[in-house]
Formats: sequence, C-alpha cells, structure tokens
Amino acid sequence: MNVRRPKGTNDILPEDTGKWQFIEARIQKLCRRYGYQEIRTPIFEHTELFARGIGEATDIVEKEMYTFRDRGDRSLTLRPEGTACVVRAFIENGLDSSPLPVKLYYLGPMFRYERPQAGRYRQFYQFGIEAIGSMDPFLDAEMITLPIELYRACGLDGFQVQINSIGCLECRGSYRDTLLRHLEGKADQFCHNCQSRLHRNPLRILDCKNPKCRELVEEVPPITDYLCPECADHFGQVKGYLDQLGVAYEPNPKLVRGFDYYTKTVFEIIVPALGAQNAIGAGGRYDGLVEEIGGKPQPAVGFAVGVERLILALGEQSGIDYAEARPDAFVAHFGGRTKARAVEIVTGLRRTGLWAELDYLGRSLKAQMKAADRLKCKWVVIVGEEELEQNTVKIRNMATGEEQGVSLDQIGAFLTPAGEEQGT
Repeated sequence: MNVRRPKGTNDILPEDTGKWQFIEARIQKLCRRYGYQEIRTPIFEHTELFARGIGEATDIVEKEMYTFRDRGDRSLTLRPEGTACVVRAFIENGLDSSPLPVKLYYLGPMFRYERPQAGRYRQFYQFGIEAIGSMDPFLDAEMITLPIELYRACGLDGFQVQINSIGCLECRGSYRDTLLRHLEGKADQFCHNCQSRLHRNPLRILDCKNPKCRELVEEVPPITDYLCPECADHFGQVKGYLDQLGVAYEPNPKLVRGFDYYTKTVFEIIVPALGAQNAIGAGGRYDGLVEEIGGKPQPAVGFAVGVERLILALGEQSGIDYAEARPDAFVAHFGGRTKARAVEIVTGLRRTGLWAELDYLGRSLKAQMKAADRLKCKWVVIVGEEELEQNTVKIRNMATGEEQGVSLDQIGAFLTPAGEEQGT
C-alpha cells in the first residue's frame, strides 16, 4: 500500500506554517487597504467553465487539468486557476448589481498536472485579486502596484515588472495575419508545442521558453504596432499612471500570457535570480470573460501570485523575517493534587488569551522543564505541594532563570503586564 503523499504535493509542517501565516496576514492587510473583499469558491467546478474561460487550445486545458466524472456522470475539474471561478461566482450570485467595480480577492489551493520543480507543484497555493466592472486604466496600474507592495511588505526585492498590451479581438485579428506570414515558413523549425499552436493560437508561440523558438520569433514585429486607437490609448494611460506612481517597468513585446481570456494589458513580475522559472506573479485585463462565461458584458482586470514561488524567492534572499510562535507559559506540576491545580491554572490562562502548555506524559519536574525549554516557553509556572498550601506558585523566567512567588489570583496579571497584548 502506497501511503506517501502524491507526487507534486507537499505537507506544510508546523515549522513552516509560520511563514505562510506571515504572508497571509500581509495579504489580508493589503487587500483591506485597497478595498478588496475575500471570496471563497469551490475547489472543483464543471469542466466547461475552464474550457470556455481559459481556452481549449491552452496547455492548461489540453494537458494539465485534473478532470474526472462524478457518480452522476458529470465532468468536473479541480480548479487550475482562480479567475474563471471568481467570474462564475460573480455571475451566478448577481454581484453585478453591487456597486461597481466589484473588488474581490481569493487565496487557496489550485491543481495542475505538470512536471514538479522548485516552487511549482501539482497542488499549489495562489493569491489573486479581481476587479470587475470598470475599464479605468488606473485599475490596470493598481493591479501592478498591489503585488509590488505585497512583495516589499514581505521583505522581497530584486524583482522586475514586465508589461505589454495584446489589444482587443480586433487588434489581434490583424496581428494574427501578420504573425502567420512571419512564422509559417519556419513552421518545421519550431518545437512540437509551437507547431501545434501555429494555426490555433499563434500568439502563444511568442511566449515559448524554448531557446530555438525564441530565436525564431526575434524579428517578429511587436503587437503594440498593431493596436487600434482605443487599445493604444488605454496602454498609454496605464504606462502614464505607472510613471506617475514611480513604478519601474520594462515593456516586453513578447509577453502574451497563457490564457485566451486576456485583452489589452498583460504583465509579469519576475525575479531573475530564480532562473528559467522566474515569474512570481502575473495578470492582466480580461474584458470579454464575463460575457464568455454567460454574464452581461463587464470589463475586468486581475492578477495572481503563487505563494510557493514567493516563499522560494524570499528564501533565495534573506528568508522570511517573522516572529516565531512560542508558548507564553508551561505549567509544571508534581502529579496528584498539584496536577489538578495545574489543570485549573492552564485552563484559566488559555481563557485570558495566553498560550499555555501542560505536561501530558507524567514526566518528572526536570523533564517538564526540559520540555518547556524545547518549546521555547517564556515562563514556567511551577505548582508544588508547599506553594499549594499557601495558594501561590513559583514562576520562572526562562530567559534569565529568575524565580518569583506569585499568588494564584495574580498569575495572569504577572504573565501579561499592563500594556502588553495577550496571546503574542
């Protein structure tokens, strides 16, 4: 019997969850400041949602989705990304009747069948935000500045912002013809994936990471030369806002992203030190997706950040500077009636908001003190027979080794001096 975790998945152990909680807390704080509210969607959806939303000719839909039939013979898919799910929820729950734009964020597991590598897994966690209901170019700029603020709040630097515009359907139709004229004569020189994309989704060839393919598209004219006046103006305004906000960026005419739903602005945030798989966040505008999924036409823009990729990038630098959680107090006892009183004390401390631990293994006082040290407890409350007669306990400061007698009704006040926050 195979009882190991499936390939491409991870156990996030208690020694690491502090890093995740550190990042999640900053996500929640940042979204609150920008006015984004959390939404939680199902982990699996009807397969058609992703086929229509992401695009049937994309790698994700063709090769990477975890799709299965349930007992009702319905085709369901574990969500490979969050945007289509949020848009489906927006339509189904009538959120278009709310004040626009509707600003939402999500954080949770996604699933893609791909080759596991550093920071990229088959079950991975993604944070994303979506703003639905506005064409304002400033929202595009906001989608770029918000993840930058997140990275800086987490202590990350050395990242770069790359932006492009892939225009609207009208722009892309004209550019597609030009692209095919440049590429068809070289079709047999491209990798297998690009050959299959040539007539179905030729823009994706521009984004191929194969060195030979990148060389073959080097002379292709940029799509920004083919933007219609509306799209060109929109992109100019996005760049103007970024300049106004002091956000450094690099235009990348080969940046197209891997989902069919994108329109106009697309962007990636990369950390060059991570090597070939260096993207830690990406997004763009998707003005046709709401209508494609079945809702009334609504412009929209969003981005997503891979949490594992962010943790990896932070680890490549100085790591994550978070306060390690440790118990406030360990209540030690000698068994018998001292344990009964210790149970009362530990329960009372927990009710006041302190993190208090107790011996569950019947160990000696010496072994309990060692356990408290291993847990890095700040204090040890010692309940002895003699102290019990006097309604007191001894409290040891584990940093200094100093001990002090404290009455039973003053333990909580002693461990939490006035002005200090409980439970930290």
